[in-house]
Amino acid sequence: METTHYISSSTLTIEDIHHIVVENKKLALSEEAKVNIQKCRDYLDQKMDSNETAIYGINTGFGSLYNIKISQENLSQLQENLVKSHACGTGEEVPQDIVKIMLLLKIQSLSYGNSGVQLATTERLIDFYNNEIYPVIYTQGSLGASGDLAPLAHLSLPLLGEGEVYYQGNKVAAKDILAHFGWEAMVLQSKEGLALLNGTQFMSAYGVYVLIKSCKYSYLADLIGTISLEGFDGRKEPFNELIHFIRPHKGQIVTAQRVNEFLEGSEIIAQTKQHVQDPYSFRCMPQVHGASKDAIDYVKKVFKTEINSVTDNPNIFIESDQIISGGNFHGQPLALALDFLAIALSELGSISERRTYQLISGLRGLPAFLVNNPGLNSGFMIPQYTAASIASQNKQLATPASIDSIVSSNGQEDHVSMGANSATKVLKIVDNLERILAIELMNASQAIAFRNPLKSSDFIEMFLKSYREEVPIVTEDRILHYDIQNTISFLSSFQIESDLFD
Repeated sequence: METTHYISSSTLTIEDIHHIVVENKKLALSEEAKVNIQKCRDYLDQKMDSNETAIYGINTGFGSLYNIKISQENLSQLQENLVKSHACGTGEEVPQDIVKIMLLLKIQSLSYGNSGVQLATTERLIDFYNNEIYPVIYTQGSLGASGDLAPLAHLSLPLLGEGEVYYQGNKVAAKDILAHFGWEAMVLQSKEGLALLNGTQFMSAYGVYVLIKSCKYSYLADLIGTISLEGFDGRKEPFNELIHFIRPHKGQIVTAQRVNEFLEGSEIIAQTKQHVQDPYSFRCMPQVHGASKDAIDYVKKVFKTEINSVTDNPNIFIESDQIISGGNFHGQPLALALDFLAIALSELGSISERRTYQLISGLRGLPAFLVNNPGLNSGFMIPQYTAASIASQNKQLATPASIDSIVSSNGQEDHVSMGANSATKVLKIVDNLERILAIELMNASQAIAFRNPLKSSDFIEMFLKSYREEVPIVTEDRILHYDIQNTISFLSSFQIESDLFD
């Protein structure tokens, strides 16, 4: 197995990042990337030596201070001041798994040779990544428009020996880590601070992380929904391919095919049914789950483009001898996509909670609240309350952040994406989805036990056997909080196959 991933112009995919992280690969710059970075830096140095013209962000102030020209001898101080002054994050700390992806994506974006950073600066970021040195970054502070300024400032502070990092599980001063490794603090050159701070890597890292989880929980929603269908003694006809080929949304077809595969060989689904139709939460899984799959696919396309892009400003074009100030740092494409993803994931949780409700309702030969001797035992009454509470919170969190904008920087930045808020919200939603599906699995596995001696498919029986090693059948009331937590851990440890990213 290749233990190093070489940063290059080759297209990086969500699946690639999943493998880089899961397999704990080290990073290194390809020769192509080294040449691109160095050529761009050399060009910029030559341009600064021969040109007295004000160039935004290189020898001027920033934002609404763009008209103030900075002298040559103060350019390094300008860049250092930029990083320090913009490190205004607050709120909760960004999870280290996401910080790791932020580092990877920032290195990738700088590697194309349009940003003007020093080769040494990029290699120091790689040192942080490879030694699992994760800057302390905060969730609040970015408007998702001039790039993720505050979060990326905190990402960059340790380059200067400032701020804090996590190393070997401990939060320590960045200057102490530099001393530990014998590294000198970086002296930023012209444009470097802006190259580091302008960019969408905060939003992008959240999006990539949530997309990886989304692929997994989209699959698990199908599987757990199918177990619920079996527990509810549901019908197979709504998953017949003929229905879906005449309304051929890709996600709908994939969901129906997957449910049929899960059910193959099931005695429960094959038995004669007493009812003609199932509620929508069972019958319309292909349509509802499928719509969320299609939304996830769309968001993956947006993020695939973004993580293979240059998103700082201004951009340097050596071949045409131009330095152009534009707006590639604006997060609108990501903000809209993240809000769409939030809605799609919220709906997977919403329909899951409805299946849980149906299972505890004392229908189709199941005891009320899925426990013997109801009354003395409350059984699974209250986990549904919990799922309903979480599903409701997801609906509140799914309100789009991208429809808002607040003017900043004295009116210079007069429309912002709020994509950073979209990003942090969607992480909460996917974590909530995990909890809702865990509660459904608890209920579905309990319900299907009442169908004995009939068996489900070999695949489902194998899955449930593994689950039962973690969470036994409930025969009388016990503290179900622990069952919920153990179920979440069971789902969290579930590994997905590569084809689920397709």
